[in-house]
Amino acid sequence: MRRFTYSPNPDAFGRMTEGFARYMGTPQFLLWMTVFCGVWLGWNTLAPEELQFDPRSLNFTLLTLMLSLQASYAAPLLLLAQNRQDDRDRVVASEDRKRDQQNLEETQYLTREIASLRIALREVATRDFVRSELRDILEELKSIQEEQERQAEQLHDIGEEYEDEDTHEDGAQQGSESSDSAAAGDAAASAADKKERKDVS
Repeated sequence: MRRFTYSPNPDAFGRMTEGFARYMGTPQFLLWMTVFCGVWLGWNTLAPEELQFDPRSLNFTLLTLMLSLQASYAAPLLLLAQNRQDDRDRVVASEDRKRDQQNLEETQYLTREIASLRIALREVATRDFVRSELRDILEELKSIQEEQERQAEQLHDIGEEYEDEDTHEDGAQQGSESSDSAAAGDAAASAADKKERKDVS
């Protein structure tokens, strides 16, 4: 014998139960329920007995049964809606954990990158450092240029001194040569005079 089973759509049934549970938690449901019970009790209390369908003498048995059925169905519906809400909360919490983990990893990555950038910036020459280094280099170049100019002046002075010494030596040599030639001339003249005197005698 084949067993008949019926399984409603969980999503559709869950949406219906959630809608009913939400409506039961609204002021409109409470107001309409109060009006319904008030009309029911008033009609079965004040109306003629032949028109009453749930007389007071029977302690409103039909109304009590209806409210009991409503309560018996409302509790499972509320539990179903609560279970669906718990499932959604669980999914949302899982997504939040994943998102938090991703944010934590991104934050740690950014922290490492910022730390590496700070270390790199410490090693990179700043503008003031470059300016100070260039200023020092210019001062060194100026001092080297001044030293070279000073050495050039010293070499020039030494060259002039050597030229003066050479000029003095040349003058002295020429003076000695002129004196030697003059002495030779005087000797020749005296020899010629002696020869003439001999011839005359």
